[in-house]
Amino acid sequence: MYKILTLNNISVLGLERLPRDCYEVASEIQHPDAILVRSFKMHGMEIPSTLKAVGRAGAGVNNIPVAEMSKRGIPVFNAPGANANAVKELVVAGMLLAARNLCPAWDFARSLDGDDATISKKTEEGKKRFAGFELPGRTLGVIGLGAIGVKVANVAIDLGMKVFGYDPTITVQRAWQLSSRVQQTLSVEDLLGRSDFVSVHVPLTNDTRGLLNAQRLRLMRRNGVILNFARDGIVDDAAICEAISQNRLWAYVCDFPSNALKGQDRVIALPHLGASTAEAEENCAVMVADQIRDYLENGNITNAVNFPEVVMPRVQGYRLGVANANVPNMVAQISTALARVGLNILDMVNKSRDDLAYTLVDVATAIPDSVVDEIASITGVLAVRIIPSP
Repeated sequence: MYKILTLNNISVLGLERLPRDCYEVASEIQHPDAILVRSFKMHGMEIPSTLKAVGRAGAGVNNIPVAEMSKRGIPVFNAPGANANAVKELVVAGMLLAARNLCPAWDFARSLDGDDATISKKTEEGKKRFAGFELPGRTLGVIGLGAIGVKVANVAIDLGMKVFGYDPTITVQRAWQLSSRVQQTLSVEDLLGRSDFVSVHVPLTNDTRGLLNAQRLRLMRRNGVILNFARDGIVDDAAICEAISQNRLWAYVCDFPSNALKGQDRVIALPHLGASTAEAEENCAVMVADQIRDYLENGNITNAVNFPEVVMPRVQGYRLGVANANVPNMVAQISTALARVGLNILDMVNKSRDDLAYTLVDVATAIPDSVVDEIASITGVLAVRIIPSP
């Protein structure tokens, strides 16, 4: 029986992927094998010694101490792309909000008083203040062409916009999904200089923090619009406010309110609504639950942010999973420990990612606990477990 600790409310559709005859799922549970989390901040949390995996029902993992998990050999799974449509729709809404001045226009309409005739007169007198522009023929620059960025780029093409994209690490899978009409740029600076709208879709890292700063914003076309539905910190709030006050930037639409942005003209800060749809929450929960289950039952790793992807079909036999530092001679030492007790290897996969590596081994006969102990004692091994046969 696997024990799953939930730190937030997880969609029922996701939890239903964990059969109750094999899984105990609760918000208060001792000695969990895995944790399912959405926004709960795990930094500083005491990590149970039994923990084997963490699943984030969403894309960002800033609320999870990934480095600490890596040191313990614990994969951290997320759900990239599961909320992509929800975020894409919000980006389109953001472009329309900015282009048609909808928020100040709504505020104006809500403030009107008097009888209907008076309101009608004030409406006709005031509406010219909110004249906007249409999207077809405008240029959108998309920074980051992952699951969300590709959808945003493609829908903008459908809306009649010209689209530029920048992503030096775009995957083959995403490249296949991207419209052939999206044009490549070679740098962030190049993209900014060509775009009326810029939408960022990159994770928050040391390299992307302050990605759109004062210096780069000066390269933006006059009266441009910046959209940030990725992560707080990628766009410099102070630089945005300065650019708007100097009439170099038309508007900023984001999902991350702050004191710096509060009350600023032509700034629309939404309360982190990117993935706040029932469909997105369900998609994320289902994806991450499936990944956690596959890891616990088969040792397979898919969509972990800190480990390589390793998927090996089950055959007759007994399976061992080993997480270790990515150092030389590790596979040889694992193989030697197995051979020493006469275990014949039926299949093996070993892959690495940055400083971490992961090995799955299928052998013909049962694996003694003494072998697990020997492998666990190898310098650089982070975690070892026998994966029960299905």
